[in-house]
Amino acid sequence: METRVAVIGIIVENPEATPRLNEILHEYGNHIIGRMGIPYRQRGISVISIAVDAPQDVISALSGKLGRLEGVTAKAAYSNYIFHDEN
Repeated sequence: METRVAVIGIIVENPEATPRLNEILHEYGNHIIGRMGIPYRQRGISVISIAVDAPQDVISALSGKLGRLEGVTAKAAYSNYIFHDEN
């Protein structure tokens, strides 16, 4: 299986989207390397970064699901290196 490492940058402008956002991240938990969330209280938003190692279609699906949430923007940045797992 071919995987890539990517970072998904997420901006949450609608705090009501947070429970569904967390559900989606839980669904993809086996691909997530790490997560960092920063509440930016002065602006009323949250900034989240998710590091993932997954096939490109999985990363795209995750980023797309997150970006379709109301008040959430998500974009992925991919590494150029493709890893080949023996699984």
